[in-house]
Amino acid sequence: MPKRSKTEDPDDIIEPVAQPATARLRKRVRRLLLRGGAVAILFVFFVILVGRFLNPWTTLYILSEAKRLGGVDYEFVSMEDIAPVMARSAVAAEDANFCLHWGLDLDAIRSAMNSGGNRGGSTISQQVVKNLYLWPERTWSRKALEAVLTPAVELVWPKERILEVYLNIAEFDEGVFGVQAAAQSYFGVDAANLTAVQASRLATVLPAPKSRDAANLSESFRSRAASIRDGAATIDRDGRAACFQANDD
Repeated sequence: MPKRSKTEDPDDIIEPVAQPATARLRKRVRRLLLRGGAVAILFVFFVILVGRFLNPWTTLYILSEAKRLGGVDYEFVSMEDIAPVMARSAVAAEDANFCLHWGLDLDAIRSAMNSGGNRGGSTISQQVVKNLYLWPERTWSRKALEAVLTPAVELVWPKERILEVYLNIAEFDEGVFGVQAAAQSYFGVDAANLTAVQASRLATVLPAPKSRDAANLSESFRSRAASIRDGAATIDRDGRAACFQANDD
């Protein structure tokens, strides 16, 4: 311990002041919150990373519909077992710029806002996040989480995986989830054998699967299906399908 100078006035010595209990408590709470936030972020990224490689066996919405209906038809198939024209049709119908954005299509969101909310601005990536990780009700909290999680999924998953999961967990009819179950239910074929007409019809029902019948579309929806077929061919020609399909397709 250093010796005190003979000329040093004892009154000039500054003794350490103990922090008030409230200040110590605030510091402790702040540290706990920071650690908790870091753990939560790591957990979310871990779940997203797992989702890149492991196929979902169900979702919250599928579970709720299974409980309500007493069972659902759901079967996950790989992208190799889905007709390429089905993938292009879904993109043409729901998110034509799927290969061009990073999860949020700002132009589509602005268009939706300008139309007064009458049209959706959600991308396929957002729909995957909502269907796989969140809940279906349209609330601000869900939309906020969706906006945060979607870029993270885009960062970790390739586009092909996003579209693969989308086609497998989307609802195509009441109690019918995934393109394999839908192809068999509507047309009696596997998803790999869907024709361009059948694929466009399935894509037509995606916005409202409980009120549209892919096997028996009205005149207006048959016209919509024809537009989707044209759109699928267009994005194939102009390269907007390059991120999820092989070049030799």
